[in-house]
Amino acid sequence: MPNETPGEALAEPSAERRHLAAEKKNQRYVWWYLAYFLFGIHIVAFVMIYAVTHAK
Repeated sequence: MPNETPGEALAEPSAERRHLAAEKKNQRYVWWYLAYFLFGIHIVAFVMIYAVTHAK
């Protein structure tokens, strides 16, 4: 853009990099939450299987 100052030209890529870094961090958190959720589902399933097989 021809009417922007050099400071404005540098501000946009920096903001873009910060946005991409935050998005990458958030995506990593989503994967961790998914992993914990799936692990928890398996623990619950194993406990239920154990309870059913040992019921009298």
